[in-house]
Amino acid sequence: MKLTKFTHACVRLEKDGKVLVLDPGNFSETETALAGADAVLVTHEHADHVDVDAVTAALLGNGALALFAPDGVAAQLRGKAPEAAGRIHTVVPGEDFEAAGFAVRSFGGQHALIHPTIPVVANIGYLIDSNVYHPGDSFVVPDGVDVKTLLVPVHAPWNKIGEVVDFVISVRAAKAFPIHDALLNPNGQGLIEGHVTRIGTKYGTEYRHLSSGDSVEV
Repeated sequence: MKLTKFTHACVRLEKDGKVLVLDPGNFSETETALAGADAVLVTHEHADHVDVDAVTAALLGNGALALFAPDGVAAQLRGKAPEAAGRIHTVVPGEDFEAAGFAVRSFGGQHALIHPTIPVVANIGYLIDSNVYHPGDSFVVPDGVDVKTLLVPVHAPWNKIGEVVDFVISVRAAKAFPIHDALLNPNGQGLIEGHVTRIGTKYGTEYRHLSSGDSVEV
């Protein structure tokens, strides 16, 4: 399948004429990412992972578009786009379902802790076609499966470099690409990716940088 990275955590997957978009948030080029999409997966409710207005417009403008998300996100979007309520599906951890011809398995449950005073929200990680794993804002390692392509949250208010590296080592995917990097300047990105590349290689993971708009076959 073809994987295209957009700014921050948004990724677009294409195969057999179908398009699946993950986490079209307000740091990303949402209109471009969502153009012609058949389904959307949302990991959690934070605005950098779901641009509610843009996704609502897409649901109302495309009568075939389906959306899958944790209950809080799904409920909010049903309220914003009641005409599309039948195409908005709640996801919980441990489910297997199909979205636009892609086989999806859900993992996780909670967003990583930012600070004890900040409430923890639901977060779902998605494994697509037993290949691409998008963890959202968590370092939950999917159990019982072999991940081929890992999307790595390289920088966030809730993580540090050591945790990023440990996540890559734990999953041990053959390939890894960055997500969640909109808050980094080039110096910070280079520093983090250097550690991930060097240490990941020791454990069998080939890490490669992608800029927004870059596409790869996975």
